[in-house]
Amino acid sequence: MLPTEHRLRRREDFATAVRRGRRAGRPLLVVHFRSGATDPHAAGECVPPTRAGFVVSKAVGVAVVRNRVKRRLRHLMRDRLDRLPAGSLVVVRALPGAGTADHDQLARDLDAALQRLLGGVPRGCNPPGAATDSGCAAGPRNPGRDPGGSAQ
Repeated sequence: MLPTEHRLRRREDFATAVRRGRRAGRPLLVVHFRSGATDPHAAGECVPPTRAGFVVSKAVGVAVVRNRVKRRLRHLMRDRLDRLPAGSLVVVRALPGAGTADHDQLARDLDAALQRLLGGVPRGCNPPGAATDSGCAAGPRNPGRDPGGSAQ
């Protein structure tokens, strides 16, 4: 279970992470990440803990399936909180395929998304030592579309 102080509860905090943070999509989930956000509701000058929230819609499945997905995601995030900077906001949004996925598949997608958000290999880039030596010089996949949005 995710400790209470690490839970994201306020609507404004969810909105901040989703609208002002970065995101990484995977086949089973989308992770929204806002690094080092300060908590306007906290008293004093201390750095707030990393907080995580979860969005699991009815598209994922019936109530039993949605609750199972939320429990699995909470468990997975609890084990990964120490990797995230203090004061960060994380929102994990489950996609419809998450309802039929097992624990290991959710863990792989969550790890890949967090790695990308925390400075791992960006999407579309070749890993070091790959066939091309140019790295990310190929440019964006969709040149006519701004994938980052305007709220960055």
